[in-house]
Amino acid sequence: MTSQPLDSSIIAALAEFEKSTSPSVWANLDKKQVLAEMKIRLNDPFQVNQGGQPFCGPASILFELIRKQPLRYVQICRSLFETGSFAGQTRRIQATERLRRSQGRLRMTQADWMVLATLRESENLIFPVEPDAPDILRNLAGMTKSWEMKGWVGEVLGYRQVNYIHTYIYGETEALNTSAQVIASGGVAFALVTAQGLLGNDNQPFLPYPNHWITILGNISIQKGLLWSKDTGRFSMDVYSWANKYHIDLGKAPFEDYFWGVVLGSM
Repeated sequence: MTSQPLDSSIIAALAEFEKSTSPSVWANLDKKQVLAEMKIRLNDPFQVNQGGQPFCGPASILFELIRKQPLRYVQICRSLFETGSFAGQTRRIQATERLRRSQGRLRMTQADWMVLATLRESENLIFPVEPDAPDILRNLAGMTKSWEMKGWVGEVLGYRQVNYIHTYIYGETEALNTSAQVIASGGVAFALVTAQGLLGNDNQPFLPYPNHWITILGNISIQKGLLWSKDTGRFSMDVYSWANKYHIDLGKAPFEDYFWGVVLGSM
């Protein structure tokens, strides 16, 4: 969808990873394939795709990592591939031996799996991350909470100021205005939404509930409605999800039904 040029430091880091003789600690990942997939994503971050796994939160984080800090992305991937862990801002994030030896249909590319599964597993206390587990167990293991997103924004992306604005009852205008300011200053914004309602699915949910994280890209517009009407006005913005760029443009009432809050990161 987009193409971003790679500077010399990134090209050098990729070459060093390629030449490295350190063995993989992942039983079923192929180095050549991982490197090829990394290069595709470095040229086009929109290629990041959670595939058939419920990793929307980690995928949103990975998308912004590649888009804003491509060299750190290469460093994280190499460290994960060769050691099974990488350094966050205050702690080391590690893939367990069980995860590194897991087998089965990944339902996504190897490069994305290595990072996304590690991030997801690092927060799980009960449910393990297994590629071929039954859907109900995979969905339970893949649920991402707001405090986990805040943790990754700090540890993985390195933002010092991390906040969550919930909009369960009200506050959508404030949340989007603040998101626009944060994005304009070089920060990041991740929204918790009802995917079926907000991302253009014709099958509107009977009972909306928060079930998906997306990356807010910008192009935010808020059109105020009539003062005496609760149902007029309009919200629009560009977002990333499922390896695509979406333009959301909804009236006030449905938008408020499907928009649950934002996690923000800034320096």
